[in-house]
Amino acid sequence: MAVGVEVAWLGAVEIARRVNAGELDPQAVVREHLARIGRLNPRLNAYVDLDRSAQAGAAGPLAGVTVGAKESYQVKGLSWTWSSPKFAGQRAEADSPPITRFREAGAAILGKTNTPELVASVGTVSPLFGPTQNPWRLGVTPGGSSGGSGAAVAAGLATVATADDLGGSIRMPASCCGVVGLRPSPDRVPHDRPDPTTFDSRGVIARSVADARLVFATLTGDPPAPPRRGAERILVVTETPIGMASAPAEAVKRAADALARAGHELHPMDWDPLPVAHSYKVVRRVSLGAWPGEPEEYGPVKTLLAEGREIPATEYWNALQAGLEAARRIRTRLESGYDAILLPTVGLLPMRHEEVPAFLGEAWNQHVQFVLPVSYSWLPSISIPAGRSEGLPVGVMLAGHFRREMDLLDLAEELEALDGFGFERPPGWD
Repeated sequence: MAVGVEVAWLGAVEIARRVNAGELDPQAVVREHLARIGRLNPRLNAYVDLDRSAQAGAAGPLAGVTVGAKESYQVKGLSWTWSSPKFAGQRAEADSPPITRFREAGAAILGKTNTPELVASVGTVSPLFGPTQNPWRLGVTPGGSSGGSGAAVAAGLATVATADDLGGSIRMPASCCGVVGLRPSPDRVPHDRPDPTTFDSRGVIARSVADARLVFATLTGDPPAPPRRGAERILVVTETPIGMASAPAEAVKRAADALARAGHELHPMDWDPLPVAHSYKVVRRVSLGAWPGEPEEYGPVKTLLAEGREIPATEYWNALQAGLEAARRIRTRLESGYDAILLPTVGLLPMRHEEVPAFLGEAWNQHVQFVLPVSYSWLPSISIPAGRSEGLPVGVMLAGHFRREMDLLDLAEELEALDGFGFERPPGWD
């Protein structure tokens, strides 16, 4: 039986197996993670609220697994502020549907993880709770908007964590923190807010593809399927018209070479992120403008919120349709005889908090140029750790066919197992 700090690093698959076999106390991981949060969270600031009486089930597909819940998810009795002064002190009166499913499967919800205000940033600095640190280097962003979730999982303060992803908010923190981030096709994991954009998605951050698969299957009820075998035809994006940092470019080339050596066919794919970026700058402003109350009641997002309220409905509609049409071309290319697309996850390395690109600004284009078009395409995608550059994590992303997450996960698990890929523990968090 694993004891002490090593319990904190067990994966969801192993925890559930041991608990269901009677080999591990279902509260062992809960106790260890709560103790680690008490000791390490003051330095990391991944959690903004805790359930110190969290209970894990003794049986079920996620028995004994611990979960950090993003502040945008409702967890009954815990903070639900969206990191905004507008909602300071608000607590949820009920669980979100995914939280209910986690509990029914035997998982323990440890607490709420930090986000930027209204999840509107590619970093995680909250006007209510302050910045979340990157476990690989303090002072550096963990990505956003699910930065608290990414940091908690990377530092061994939860087995897995919930996240949501409109424009990259699962995959960017996964890449920045060196963990796995699965964004399923939209509506695969239940939501409790309407989504007029059509492409919002809830998913999971984990330390392995196997753990992401287990959580996805549990939350959706997807039956296990035999793994796909044989060579796959994979499109690969290695260049863009707006450029990217050298580290993501090198990582995707290493991944392409590794998959080619494993017997897969790699074919180049052209990539133009700007039509979707232009669309999102309108769509996201309008989505912020739909929040209740006056702009002055909010924190840093108040300017974007006010701008969103000035955009005519026709401009919103035309921008959304233009972005979706650009993304449809990505799906069409994939569906013309290919199995997956390989891309960098983000266009830049994790940077210091004060250097995070302004949301919807020009530098932001380069950072989100891969995740955002995939969001618009409705394709499931996953970020996989691909080593480090200058001591900071780098990720690569695979995108697969609509609602065929299990096929995507098979390929992701194969890449993860190749030399130079997969989770590494950041130093200093034992």
